Amino acid sequence: MREAEPIYRITFLNKGQVYEVFARQVYQSEFYGFIEIEDYLFDERSQVLVDPSEEKLKSEFSGVKRSYVPLQAIVRIDEVEKAGSARISKGDNITPFPLSMIGGRGPDTDQ
Repeated sequence: MREAEPIYRITFLNKGQVYEVFARQVYQSEFYGFIEIEDYLFDERSQVLVDPSEEKLKSEFSGVKRSYVPLQAIVRIDEVEKAGSARISKGDNITPFPLSMIGGRGPDTDQ
């Protein structure tokens, strides 16, 4: 019996907010410093209760085949048993990781 395709919960920063989405495909991109996200999954269980956060994400990612998210924006990637509700929350308590992608040279180096 074939094991079901894995489902991933991806948490990332976007425009000062924390996005939490579910997808079937997540991998390192050919574009240096990016993660690719494909096959978004949205909670279809409850059509009676409408979550405005999830509806905003559905509309934002409607028609999107693939997203490229910068590595430094990724907060966490988890493999989960099943997809939940996608959501957007405030990023008040998360600081982006400072990451230099170009040769490790920054203002604090002696070179």
